[in-house]
Amino acid sequence: MTRTIDLAGRVALVTGGTRGVGAGITRALLAAGAQVVACARRPPDGPLTEAGRTARFLPADLRDPEAVAGLLQRVRDDYGRLDTLVNNAGGTPYGDLAEGGARRAARIVELNLLVPLTVSLAAYPLLRGCPGGAAVVMVGSVSGSRPSPGSAAYGAAKAGLENLARSLAVEWAPEVRVNTVVLGMVRTERSEVHYGTAEQLAAVGRTVPLRRLAEPGEAGDACVYLASDLAGYISGASLAVHGGGERPAFLAAAHPQPRIAPDTP
Repeated sequence: MTRTIDLAGRVALVTGGTRGVGAGITRALLAAGAQVVACARRPPDGPLTEAGRTARFLPADLRDPEAVAGLLQRVRDDYGRLDTLVNNAGGTPYGDLAEGGARRAARIVELNLLVPLTVSLAAYPLLRGCPGGAAVVMVGSVSGSRPSPGSAAYGAAKAGLENLARSLAVEWAPEVRVNTVVLGMVRTERSEVHYGTAEQLAAVGRTVPLRRLAEPGEAGDACVYLASDLAGYISGASLAVHGGGERPAFLAAAHPQPRIAPDTP
């Protein structure tokens, strides 16, 4: 029996939902029928549309608790409900921890851990009163579960975010389910900044067992699933969206030529 996900009539808020992974999540929720509010400090380059629906943009600096409170008050006033919160806003520049110093590290932890905490707390009164239950999806990273040289503070924050999700899943049950989507490498409009030329990007993709980077919409599909009734008994879980993870380094040393099928046309 074929089952489809229909989020019609539901309201979703996506932080950092205007570019990159966030835009993919916004479009996936729109495609599933949800009304979507995307917030960020800067507006998108153009309207975010999918399946004949357009996301609403609300500007907000999520590092300002008063701005967060104002954002959630707008959602309450204009929609009267919030079914899904996707805490996607985050990121980090590349650099060794010692070179960046404690102040920069604190800002990275603030954006990637304290901001989702602040937004979740502000959203909780709306979420817990939602008919049929509500869902929070934290957007995590494989950096939170393995060494992350060059992004140590980011990895530590993402590890904390998964733990926060598991704790909130217990504290906020049964009204609100809380889960984490753990992302690996995703192809976005800024991929070449991180990975280099198109040729280098393809080489990076070949290190993934599925032989490519994820697309933003695939991260969005995972969020749609966790927001839906199909995931009605899933809470406190971490869903890995990483294409199979990373090939262990010792295998590369023992077998310089990976024992996996080559790319085919």
